[in-house]
Amino acid sequence: MNIELHDQFGNIDIYLFDQLLKGNITKDMRILDAGCGSGRNLRYLLQSGYNVYALDRSEEAIQQVQRLGEKLTLEWSTEHARVESLEYMSFADASFDFVISSAVLHFAEDERHFDQMVQELWRVLKPGGRLFVRLASSIGIENLVKPLGNQRYILPDGSTRFLVDEEQLRGVTTALQGELFEPIKTTIVAGQRCMTTWCVRKRT
Repeated sequence: MNIELHDQFGNIDIYLFDQLLKGNITKDMRILDAGCGSGRNLRYLLQSGYNVYALDRSEEAIQQVQRLGEKLTLEWSTEHARVESLEYMSFADASFDFVISSAVLHFAEDERHFDQMVQELWRVLKPGGRLFVRLASSIGIENLVKPLGNQRYILPDGSTRFLVDEEQLRGVTTALQGELFEPIKTTIVAGQRCMTTWCVRKRT
């Protein structure tokens, strides 16, 4: 591993980094990482001067993010990271220009729970803002997953996830009155699981 590159970029999602390269994330934006975990997508943003907020329901994860923020930027305050569940965020409506939800929505308990989280992500997004989502899907491995009910499945890798397909994502996009700003893209990992990128713009 190149230590210098790791220190600069951390373990940032390559598809999120692609959004940076395309100029879809800029330093004048207010950015939220909703379900940030220990901050793998935050290192580069923080030390590069982006205005980033974060939340996760894990207190331990947010403590790690607080330490990361204090280390990497002088502009950091404890208000920038909150211990909250994604479906009940305390941020005001239309607070953010870019919202990240990476590997979170596939932990939904059922479709109602999934919709509740999506609605909250949409609520805090400004008109014209962009929602970037990475989540597990059944796309490409439909015949390899075992249904448990409530749209939850056992994947070939043994994990249990709430899975979406492209039709559902397009339907949710329409219901939100949003528009895709990237094609829906799916990566199949050795036939064991699939991760889909869903990118939606909120109309002004």
